[in-house]
Amino acid sequence: MRLHKIMAALLLPLAFLASAGAQELPPPVDEALRRAEIPNYAVGAYVQEVGGGQVLTGTNWNAPFNPASVMKLLTTNAALDLLGPTFTWKTQAYADGPLRGDVLQGDLVIKGSGDPKLVMESLWLFLRQLRARGIREIRGSLVLDRSAFEEAVYDPAQFDSDPIKPYNAGPDALLLNYKSIGLRFLPDEAALKVNVLVDPPLAGYRVAPPKFALGDCTDWRNRLRLGLDTPGQIRFDGAYAGACGDRTWYIHPFQMTHVQYFDAVFRHVWGSLGGTLTGPTRNGAVPPAARLVAEWESAPLADIIRDINKFSNNVMARQLLLTLANQQLKLPATPERGAAVIDTWLARKGIQAPELVVRNGSGLSREERISALTLGRLLVAAFQAPTMPEFISSMPLAGLDGTMRQRLNGHSVAGRAHIKTGTLNEVRAIAGYVLAASGRRYAVAFLVNHANAPRAQEAQDAMLQWVYEQG
Repeated sequence: MRLHKIMAALLLPLAFLASAGAQELPPPVDEALRRAEIPNYAVGAYVQEVGGGQVLTGTNWNAPFNPASVMKLLTTNAALDLLGPTFTWKTQAYADGPLRGDVLQGDLVIKGSGDPKLVMESLWLFLRQLRARGIREIRGSLVLDRSAFEEAVYDPAQFDSDPIKPYNAGPDALLLNYKSIGLRFLPDEAALKVNVLVDPPLAGYRVAPPKFALGDCTDWRNRLRLGLDTPGQIRFDGAYAGACGDRTWYIHPFQMTHVQYFDAVFRHVWGSLGGTLTGPTRNGAVPPAARLVAEWESAPLADIIRDINKFSNNVMARQLLLTLANQQLKLPATPERGAAVIDTWLARKGIQAPELVVRNGSGLSREERISALTLGRLLVAAFQAPTMPEFISSMPLAGLDGTMRQRLNGHSVAGRAHIKTGTLNEVRAIAGYVLAASGRRYAVAFLVNHANAPRAQEAQDAMLQWVYEQG
């Protein structure tokens, strides 16, 4: 990230707090902030009618704040505008060698384009195409062309020192199944043992199950003492209580590279389809003479951003930022190139955002910054765009679905606000649209950065209710 943006993130809060003039927030919002012991300087808010009318309320709207997952609105809106709602990702298979009978005398090359949702079902259908083309045995290597994204060192522990969490999986041009696995524990009380199923199955991987334990099911994940330090093995040094019953734990197998993960899943699925692969799996590029033998096309972007925004999928958002870089610049993608694409896009829209800092486009960062004003102007502009329906429908609906399904239940604003949420330590953020009782629609951004931010939900919900009633 360029130095001037980092300096802006550090210096703009002091300059803008004076120039913006902290306005009074609505009484119910102000009172809720007081109860939560959150000072005004820790809040950035902006509410404006989507027709571009007068600001309804707000405070500190120029100041940069960490938005957490609300940053996904910037990434997904840029993608809708630049790529279009019908954009799709293609995963292609090439044969590098002659097909004699049902034997490919050479390598199979799979080229990825960064599909954020290449899951097990997709891979199975994709490989079925290969079998339908008559390929059974690959008498060569499996070559993975991941060149759409630039190869880079990625530390899954950097964000929160918890690399096992699925949201800490890194992006990849051939991301498969979000590079996560589900561990399903099935206790057998009669035999006093625990069976462990791995989904997706990983060819060549062994599972050393935990011991069976009696007693209550308490702190069951920590009691398992999961070990991922041994290559080719998932190990449990602890115990699992029979009282826990059937449970599943989703993890990121961080000790595996993307190539190793893809190889293990591919070999299992290919084998289940009656196929064989004799050679190793390695990185590479599609040779000029290779011929296309199968292609998988993803769901359209409009569907992908619903998963990103409704359920705040960090891994998919990272993929999307890199896709923007790859598609717009025609270069191997990096987060810096993705951020540059967004900078240029905002400038073309006339949105000045000197405070903006984009690290990965997902909000899973301690360094990303945006102001309530930039978010508000983005939302107002998005409402005027032809992709407005796709953008709004991608956000959680208050009281009904996504990350907002448990909020504002029983309030009159429930079902009338499409709101993206953001949560990190010392960060609580919301942004989106409220359809007021008057029939007018408002863009709302409300960012809190403070040690007491976890107590900010009451104030943020009060803001949404107040806009519904007063707007």
